[in-house]
Amino acid sequence: QVQLVESGGGLVQAGGSLRLSCSASGSIGSINDMGYYRQAPGKQRELVAFISSAANTNYADSVKGRFAISRDNAKNTVYLQMNTLKPEDTAVYYCNADVRSLGSLFPRTYWGQGTQVTVSS
Repeated sequence: QVQLVESGGGLVQAGGSLRLSCSASGSIGSINDMGYYRQAPGKQRELVAFISSAANTNYADSVKGRFAISRDNAKNTVYLQMNTLKPEDTAVYYCNADVRSLGSLFPRTYWGQGTQVTVSS
């Protein structure tokens, strides 16, 4: 079994910064893509950013130039540095990871519990 545990959300004023972390633990063989999604009230969950095992990154247009995703493979952890935050960034942020468990041939997607990010104007 694999668990993803998130931390780092909170309340910040517009223009401020937050750093989210998400650590995977359990019976891990290998981790492929890791990423963050977010879901605002009344809206669908959307991709924010992801990073491959080779550290290739991709971002939603709405966060390009403001957010940066990174990972520490030795710690099975992904980070999302969020700068110049805007009120429209307010949402619950969920991390996910494609993890191949020990003894499994194929990866599956796991999700974190979600962390609230609130940006006040």
